[in-house]
Amino acid sequence: MPLRRLQLTLLVVAAAALVIMFGVLPLAVRLVGLGLVLVGTASTAAERHARGGGWWALLAGGAMLSLVGLLLSLPAEAAGGIVAIVGAALVVIAATVGFPLAD
Repeated sequence: MPLRRLQLTLLVVAAAALVIMFGVLPLAVRLVGLGLVLVGTASTAAERHARGGGWWALLAGGAMLSLVGLLLSLPAEAAGGIVAIVGAALVVIAATVGFPLAD
């Protein structure tokens, strides 16, 4: 993945995770944010094999926790919200660690 595309993808993923984490916007916006996190995670999958690509495992784990949190929040809002917040925090951390400054 080209450097600028990876940087843009990680910025979008981190912003979408923050939307999920704060939860002040309507559910539809949070669902779009979750979709962006999942698509961004899938599109950066090739980077997990690159040098220093260990951040991708955090990104994938955070994305999955965000998804599980959403599904869990349907029957148990508090528990699902906590799981989604932890997942979103992992996504933000992974995007920060994985953000390339130069080639």
